[in-house]
Amino acid sequence: MQLALFIIFGLLAVAGALNLLFQRHPINSALSLIVVMMSLAVLYWSLGAEFLAAAQVIVYSGAIMVLFVFVIMLLNAGEEERNTKGSKVAYIAGIPGAAAVFCLLTFVFLKEKQQLGYAMLQEMMTGAVSNLTAISHQLFTSLLLPFEVTSVLILVAILGAVVLARKEL
Repeated sequence: MQLALFIIFGLLAVAGALNLLFQRHPINSALSLIVVMMSLAVLYWSLGAEFLAAAQVIVYSGAIMVLFVFVIMLLNAGEEERNTKGSKVAYIAGIPGAAAVFCLLTFVFLKEKQQLGYAMLQEMMTGAVSNLTAISHQLFTSLLLPFEVTSVLILVAILGAVVLARKEL
């Protein structure tokens, strides 16, 4: 079952990435990137990295993509045309794909509800190192400088895009 989930969401991530590259409108590209980020979250979850899956959804699919869409709207890139019909890929694969993913996830959650319903609190009680402890230790000790440099780099890139797109008065 995990192999099937891995293959399905791996293919969905690749299809979303290809759709991101072939879109002409920046908003459609950003929405395709959200599909990629959510697929990666399911892949992380299926590999046992629940914290990374939650961080992927909250930080990347939520906060970073809202920031990207905000910058796209601020720069007014790809102004909306009147009488657009939307993405053809969304019409062809969107609704059937969403229905298939919903049915697959419902099946998996109903079949595996015994294993999914219990938290692994015993590992924390016995003193074993949990997934969250190991990740946070790595992130805030040896990887602190790259983590902060990445956030500053994103900020500088957004400010640069705003300055370059600014219309002269």
